[in-house]
Amino acid sequence: MTGKIALEEHFALPDTIDDSERYFTPDVWPTMRHRLVDIHETRLGEMDKYGIEMMILSLNAVAIQAVPDTRKAIVLARKANDYLAEQVAKNPKRFQGFAALPMQDPEAAARELERCVRELGFKGALVNGFTQRDVEDSAVYFDLPEYEAFWATVERLGVPFYLHPREPLASRSQHYEGHPWFLGSAWSFAVETSIHALRLMASGIFDRYPKLTLILGHLGERIPYDIWRVDHRLSKTPRGIPAKRPLGEYLRNNIYLTTSGNFRTQTLLDAMGEVSTDRILFSVDWPFEDVQEGCEWFDTASIAEADRLKIGRTNAGKLFGLDLA
Repeated sequence: MTGKIALEEHFALPDTIDDSERYFTPDVWPTMRHRLVDIHETRLGEMDKYGIEMMILSLNAVAIQAVPDTRKAIVLARKANDYLAEQVAKNPKRFQGFAALPMQDPEAAARELERCVRELGFKGALVNGFTQRDVEDSAVYFDLPEYEAFWATVERLGVPFYLHPREPLASRSQHYEGHPWFLGSAWSFAVETSIHALRLMASGIFDRYPKLTLILGHLGERIPYDIWRVDHRLSKTPRGIPAKRPLGEYLRNNIYLTTSGNFRTQTLLDAMGEVSTDRILFSVDWPFEDVQEGCEWFDTASIAEADRLKIGRTNAGKLFGLDLA
């Protein structure tokens, strides 16, 4: 399929490139480093070869979210967003951007998102999970009351918020001790992101801001496949949950899923059955996943061509208001 739109696709600044090195062996890292800093050469060549018309770019992880000093986080986020805007301006038909946000300060994050959307033309925000604030050993989640005005701003701007994975802090990860193979993208990324997303769903923000839109990668960070049981058990023992509706209703009405890094047809079919093809978007997760692998899988997956077109292109066009003529 040609004309695909991908939206969990990353770049890095010199200030943030080291955050990605830990996930690669020394022999692989030079290639991955090049892919992260490159935008208009290798990346564009891969897009042309495998039928990706547009990438919506975002800063690599963990970046801003791992800067405990709020002032420094604000400065770095603005620097990253200005740089990304410059790159998008060089080829806006092929690239668009997601804002990096200093979530250490909810008011500053709201202001930066508004600037990025209103002035830079960005299509939303991508934030790398919980935020460290003031001290290294801290984890601030976005269902806390202090983020209420931030979520109001996101809804008012009418742009989605992509909750991207990050590694849990070592001080809070005793269950991985002696089992390092479960850290990162194999398992802990999804576990960390899914509990953050479930916290947001349970907090009632989608009741207070019904037009708010969240995006989850990797076909939903495993939430779609357990959401029935979550709601089933909560219906028996709600324990005072603030959400007014079953969490599955928010999943189907306020959340989009992407195929980033989860190139499995049976899993895609399960997600389609749970949230419908209208709520799924194509993505690769470049450069951490290969464009070739992601595109060749998606282009030949055993789904209807009408569904392939929606997931690969038209859903994103509607969500982000893209000119696809």
